[in-house]
Amino acid sequence: MSRHTIRKGDLEATVESHGAQLVSLKRGGHEYLWQGDPTWWGGQAPILFPIVGTLRADRAVSGQGPIELKRHGLARLYDHVVLSQSENEVVFELLANEEMLDRYPYPFALRMLYRLVDDGLVQTFEVENTGVAVMPFAVGGHPAFNVPIPGFKGSFEDHVLKFSRPWTYATPWVDKDSGLIDYANSTQLVDDSDTLPLSRDLFEHDTCVLEDVPDGTISLVGPQGHGVRLDFPGLAFLGIWSPSDAPFVAIEPWAGIATRFDEDDVFEHKRNMQFAEPGEKKRYSFSIMPF
Repeated sequence: MSRHTIRKGDLEATVESHGAQLVSLKRGGHEYLWQGDPTWWGGQAPILFPIVGTLRADRAVSGQGPIELKRHGLARLYDHVVLSQSENEVVFELLANEEMLDRYPYPFALRMLYRLVDDGLVQTFEVENTGVAVMPFAVGGHPAFNVPIPGFKGSFEDHVLKFSRPWTYATPWVDKDSGLIDYANSTQLVDDSDTLPLSRDLFEHDTCVLEDVPDGTISLVGPQGHGVRLDFPGLAFLGIWSPSDAPFVAIEPWAGIATRFDEDDVFEHKRNMQFAEPGEKKRYSFSIMPF
């Protein structure tokens, strides 16, 4: 396992080869990314592939055979190889091996690109189908951010999530035991408003699952006006999560979601499943802009 740091201006990001996980994102010396603590959650910003969330009992069937994957898939569990690195960009690659193919029977190459630009960090998934069958998959990010950001003041409840414009949305419940999504029950998050105050009650039913967020953008803002903005055009879903009294909130852009209670267990039938033809490469990006 190795760590790789890239820099641009007052921005600095560090990515770990294990899981190709972002482990630090600083602006002006302030650490915006959650640094991991098993008291609440030892992760920081795992990449999610080839599933987002959970399958029912961690299993599904597919056109190429059975699939057995635990929550958020397998890419986060392996060391990724560094393909290239420059001052402001680093690229990792993970190739399917026999162990992975026993659990997910679709040969693939996954490349993770991290690039610093003037405003922040762009994180890109490049998924290549290296097999001979159409490949179903999902991808997603899971970055968590310190609340409050070190160096700035404020309690968890002093922070808000801001949208680009007012909208109305109710989040389906997520079953804490199975991780499945229950669209028969929901909680109103916003009602003709562009602001969602952070509170512990938001996570009574685990993760908030947002769909079609206005303009594909959201900002976490503290009482002193500092925070992070995420832009995720082309990614249909956003997860928001914070466990118990944890001093962080995860803001997670996704292409795909966990299995719904009212879905079957055919992998190809999952909501918002992505598909790559043999030899095809697909790209998905989101950006994180600290301010």
